[in-house]
Amino acid sequence: MDSMLSNHLLSWLLVLPALGIGALCCIRDREMVNRVALASTLLTFGLSVIIWVQFDFAKTDMQFVERFELMPTLKVQYALGIDGISLLMVVLTALLTPIAVLCSWNTIKTNLRVFMILILLLETATLGVFLSLDLVFFYIFWELTMVCAYFLMVVWGGPGRSSAGLKFILYSFGGGLILLLAILGLYVQGGQTFDLVTLSDYEFNTSTQYWLFLAFFLAFAIKVPMIPFHAWLPGAYAESPTAGSVILAGALSKMGAYGLLRVCLPLFPEAAIYFASFILWLSIAAIIYGGLMALAQTDIKKLVAYSSISHMGFVTLGIFVFNSQGIQGAVLQMFNHGIITAALFISVGQLYDRTHSRAISNYGGLHKPMPRFVALFTLFSVAAFGLPGTCNFIGEFLVLVGTSYVSFAMVLISMGGILLAAAYMLWMVQRVVLGEPSTEAAKVLPDLSNRELATLIPLAILVLCIGLYPGPLMEMMDASVIHLIHQTTGLQVDEISQLPLRP
Repeated sequence: MDSMLSNHLLSWLLVLPALGIGALCCIRDREMVNRVALASTLLTFGLSVIIWVQFDFAKTDMQFVERFELMPTLKVQYALGIDGISLLMVVLTALLTPIAVLCSWNTIKTNLRVFMILILLLETATLGVFLSLDLVFFYIFWELTMVCAYFLMVVWGGPGRSSAGLKFILYSFGGGLILLLAILGLYVQGGQTFDLVTLSDYEFNTSTQYWLFLAFFLAFAIKVPMIPFHAWLPGAYAESPTAGSVILAGALSKMGAYGLLRVCLPLFPEAAIYFASFILWLSIAAIIYGGLMALAQTDIKKLVAYSSISHMGFVTLGIFVFNSQGIQGAVLQMFNHGIITAALFISVGQLYDRTHSRAISNYGGLHKPMPRFVALFTLFSVAAFGLPGTCNFIGEFLVLVGTSYVSFAMVLISMGGILLAAAYMLWMVQRVVLGEPSTEAAKVLPDLSNRELATLIPLAILVLCIGLYPGPLMEMMDASVIHLIHQTTGLQVDEISQLPLRP
């Protein structure tokens, strides 16, 4: 039994939420449904921590690899593996899911059991994307996340959920079809295998690289999303229930950036370098556009949603400078953005549960009735624009350092995006927290309960701990990032550490 567990740790990451789903199918009591869902997600998170502890940070190869031939004729395998980059995404997903369960404890009034089943299924699918080494399973899990997120949105979402869900499904389904075509093209051109490890050693000709890169890039760019494929995001984030927004913004948006790191860079290095300049300017545009749109919002949830476009712009910016500072900053920013955005959506959800309004003008003076909420909300807001000592500062700083080797003009424009972030976040805090309450009801709003505090305090601790001591996360991904740069640029380890590459 012990050997079965230790030899299949990654499979158990997928099995534990599935077992929770099975248990929920047999339970009708509302309180028990909540407890089973929470227990299942906490066990999954605990297992992700065990994998973290046992992970060898010095190795560049995939670890805890599991392989099983399912269709030998087509070379389709059940293949799982994890490296320093995917480990961070796995831990992030496993951390946010129990928090999503907690923040839905009393807020979901109808079909709670189905809701929790979808949450657990979404966790399984998201983890599957980050763990899959076979592109067929990668695609299956990728599409499953879309289906789960869609039903969470249209069944339990806000008043605009129908139109938001339609945009989301059209963009996601279109991106999924492009991804499928790209995988089939890769299979035909890559020695008829779906194995990512094998494909990373395959040398494609330049023309093939260009076409396959563009197909994969488009599919992943829709998921990030990058400009101009972002139209689905504001509505989807704003109209989803709080738990849906947490997972959608905190974990699912990282799938696109992860795809760029896992597929586009190592498999198509020539194409990646060729299109890098164009993608870098798209990233800069996202940083500025997201900031300007956030500044113009009167809906507090849409403000947080548009800020995600800007923050993910830093992620893609760091990826395509092809140096260790930039890519490490991008991966760290993926993790940090997941924490901060999840915390902000939870905070906004807690306000909405009390007031049933997302209009910023309906708040004000919350420092009087809700001091505990205000302390945490302010921390997450200042962390969102990268205040030194908070986690976002480290990620954005590294991205800017990496970008400085490519273009100082890009650095200056990106810093303008940081100034915009400070403007809209401080403006939001001022309108929500300071002054006098705008309504009589706002004067007597109850402060956070112990359960609500339990959803935010772990995230607040991470914001400060990573901001003050990011070393463990940097060490976790260092070897994998160096290996990725070597795959993309051909530089050796000593060259990478001494000379960042200019695309």
